Amino acid sequence: MASYRVLVSDPISEKGVDALRAAPEISVDVKTGLKPDELLSIIGEYHGLVVRSQTKVTADVFAAAKNLKAIGRAGVGVDNIDRNAATDHGVVVMNTPSGNTISTAEHAFTLMLSLARNIPQAHASIVAGKWDRKSYEGVELCGKRLAILGMGRIGTEFAKRAQAFGMSVVAYDPFLTSARAQSLKVDLAASANEALTGADVVTLHIPLTAETQHILGAESIALMNPGALVVNCARGGLVDEAAAKVHLDSGHLAGIALDVFEIEPPPADFPLLNCKKCVFTPHLGASTAEAQENVGIEVAHQVKNFLITGEIVNAVNMPNLDSRTLESVGPYLDLASSLGTLLCKIAPAQSDAIRVSYLGPVSELDTELITRKVLTGFLATAHCEAQVNLVNAPAIAKAHGIRISESTVALATNCTELIEVSAIKGDEICTVAGTFFGNSARIVHIAGHYVETNPMGRFLFVENDDRPGIVGTIGTALGDASINIANMALSRNEDRSRAVTVIEVDTAPPTAMLDALRGTPGIIRVLSFEL
Repeated sequence: MASYRVLVSDPISEKGVDALRAAPEISVDVKTGLKPDELLSIIGEYHGLVVRSQTKVTADVFAAAKNLKAIGRAGVGVDNIDRNAATDHGVVVMNTPSGNTISTAEHAFTLMLSLARNIPQAHASIVAGKWDRKSYEGVELCGKRLAILGMGRIGTEFAKRAQAFGMSVVAYDPFLTSARAQSLKVDLAASANEALTGADVVTLHIPLTAETQHILGAESIALMNPGALVVNCARGGLVDEAAAKVHLDSGHLAGIALDVFEIEPPPADFPLLNCKKCVFTPHLGASTAEAQENVGIEVAHQVKNFLITGEIVNAVNMPNLDSRTLESVGPYLDLASSLGTLLCKIAPAQSDAIRVSYLGPVSELDTELITRKVLTGFLATAHCEAQVNLVNAPAIAKAHGIRISESTVALATNCTELIEVSAIKGDEICTVAGTFFGNSARIVHIAGHYVETNPMGRFLFVENDDRPGIVGTIGTALGDASINIANMALSRNEDRSRAVTVIEVDTAPPTAMLDALRGTPGIIRVLSFEL
């Protein structure tokens, strides 16, 4: 008799259903098109649930799902699943980020070709009974400079195809190392604007975050060569559609192709709707027979393996932890995450390696989970193609060419216990470290300076020449901005040439204040961040 019951509530490929049924431990029911109340009435019977985008897995569903252990989403997006509720109820949520890689890359490439040769417009002209060859003269892609923002799986596949067409590829990704870029035969840009400068074609393969929203706006589009083309098959909102229209009307952009939009479907006042230099598709990046089959098979194996063996692949929420592991490493996890986040804020961009070192009692534990928590904090701080969690953080780091290692502590320290985290880029090493004073976690080392501060809160970090008056200048600036100081730590190096001030503040400092401090003689670096 089967030990586990799995409900498939949205259509997936028959091969996926067959993969589930092939396991004797699992019985499968396929019931698609369920109404919310129908799902609520039966979900309590199942240990696993397989969905696409139609089924809404709400907090009410999780409350009724007394036996549910895993949800598999056949696709990437999990907006239809309440992940917080899933975590609260101990349900692992897994998606299939790799199943549509080729499909999306090919669709984006197709849109680029369509723009370059005016394919949709020329087709419409023929259908309208016209024979207008002069109006649809195109451009060759061979020899053109292609900028790719985001070099995850899809961006990498796009680059391979572009190189086959003779395009010169420059890429920007905050986690792409120089070694990885060299192996992919692409030029590595230090910033998005550097990649965009002088580009003939731009394609986007990054997530939508507060940092990446409108990454293609009026100013960044102006950096591209006149007559540039833009393709977005990633997320709506990456392109400022109103700004794109201005550049299309002026002729600076020769065309833009969108498979995703800020509002889907686009409203009647969509600014690009009547532009002649555009190609639109209704979010078809993953819509191929092969992609649908791949994600169906992939999600089936993920749910099956988790239920039978406990293996977790492509989880998008916190994985289950057994009580013994959680009891032993739990106190270190928040500190580890803060150290990773802090390191990302102060470390050199596009670091080659992350090293996590341990001293004292913590070194005697199974530190893999702590190291993953450091890595999660580091990767999640900047925009990244995939959602970062304890399960997928090492794989994401590997895909971006970041080496991960563990070692014993290298710092000279009086602490009996220490977690030390270093980012390495060539010969440059940046280190942060934390410890416990009793039950209180503290950060005790930041980039060559010994300090003592809380591992959580809002912080202002100032590095400066060690001269009188700097601390007063900082305090005055905070006072003028009506920002209260909760805690302050000062440190200077042995030769008294450099000093740092780490201030815990109640509210985030305004940009104008930060810029003013950066312009102050003697101040070398000013950072504002939250841990």
